[in-house]
Parts: sequence; C-alpha cells; structure tokens
Amino acid sequence: MFKQRKHRTFNYQPRFSKESQTDSSLDKKSDTKDFISKWRASKPRNRVGFPVKTSVLIFILVLLLICMYLLEKKYM
Repeated sequence: MFKQRKHRTFNYQPRFSKESQTDSSLDKKSDTKDFISKWRASKPRNRVGFPVKTSVLIFILVLLLICMYLLEKKYM
C-alpha cells in the first residue's frame, strides 16, 4: 500500500585516476584498511575552546567593573 523510499546509491568512479583500473581493483581491500587506520590515527584539528584569549576577557571584565564603579559614583 505504502511504498518505502529507498536510499539512493551511487557507484562513483573518478574519471581521471592516478592508477590504472586493473591496479586499483586488486588493491581495493588493502587501500580501505589503510584508509581506516589513517582515519582512526588522525587527531582532531579543530580544538574546542575559546576563540578569544583569557587575558583579553579579563581585561574586558576589569574595564566593565571600572565603568560600573564610575557610573555608580556619578549618580549616587
């Protein structure tokens, strides 16, 4: 009654490869294992952290506190 949509699959093969087609078919499994081992061994390049240095944040905090103190003195 209801047809389930199947995921599209593509058999992509590069048009211009460095290796000939016969060489790539023989080494396909070893290349896959090599790729997986390199992927697992690679370290993440994006570090999670603050994009602004902590010294800059402390400086902004000090300026904010000084401004709050001066405004309080002016209006009290």
